[in-house]
Amino acid sequence: MQYQWYPGHMAKARRQMQEDMKFIDVVVELVDARIPYSSKNPDIDKIAKGKARVLLLNKSDMADPKATALWKNYYEKQGFYVVPLDSRNGSGIKLVSGKIMEACKEKIERDRRRGIQNRPVRAMIVGIPNVGKSTFINSFAGKAAAKTGNKPGVTKGKQWIRLNAQVELLDTPGILWPKFEDNRVGKCIGWIGSINDEILVPSEMALDLIDYIMSRYPEVLPSRFGIEISGEDTGLMVFDNIAKKRGCLKKGGELDYERAGRMLVDEVRSCKLGSLSFELPADVSI
Repeated sequence: MQYQWYPGHMAKARRQMQEDMKFIDVVVELVDARIPYSSKNPDIDKIAKGKARVLLLNKSDMADPKATALWKNYYEKQGFYVVPLDSRNGSGIKLVSGKIMEACKEKIERDRRRGIQNRPVRAMIVGIPNVGKSTFINSFAGKAAAKTGNKPGVTKGKQWIRLNAQVELLDTPGILWPKFEDNRVGKCIGWIGSINDEILVPSEMALDLIDYIMSRYPEVLPSRFGIEISGEDTGLMVFDNIAKKRGCLKKGGELDYERAGRMLVDEVRSCKLGSLSFELPADVSI
């Protein structure tokens, strides 16, 4: 499956982001903790060059905690200020302000030397669709400051939000980048729902997920679906067993792969198979 998704509004949002960067002290980027590399937009590194950077590993409750610890260390070595968090229940939220101020300490000190005091730090929040930016802002601000939704593209235009006395936040629409050079990245982004499902094939996504889960979390599929998997079983054989077990059949008893695929993808996205991560630092090459 080839993954391409770059509608016109994303190109426009990228240009606006570039224009707004001159007003910004720090860029706060949200990524999905299950895929911290694949959900991190490489365009942001170009646009935000020279800016302080904070990286939020959101939805960390849905990710493998051992993998999240590896990713935190990985990005801190690259100079990011990193916070794993779960915006929905507020876990980690209280650490974010401190990290933003820590990332901007040189700028704050420069202001102090110039006699400028108590000017709020201006932070731009960025991230690809569906990583939870709006939920984070609402949780951080303590009120419904930004629209939320479980579909990509809810945040259409920019808006400044005064979060507290220390931080002003510029929210931006979620944007992807024009082309996924690595098809593995496209797969991961599809798995978490950051690409419109209408352009994806559920059965192919499910097969890819099964292969990955069998290799990294071999106990998960037998436990969730009550099936046995031998060392000889292929991903397709396991997919067949899952479809049969869940009664995903067409008339005549033929297996309904599309229905079974949607079911499996939905269960993975909603964490019904447990807290899983879909990539490790060892999987990527920089």
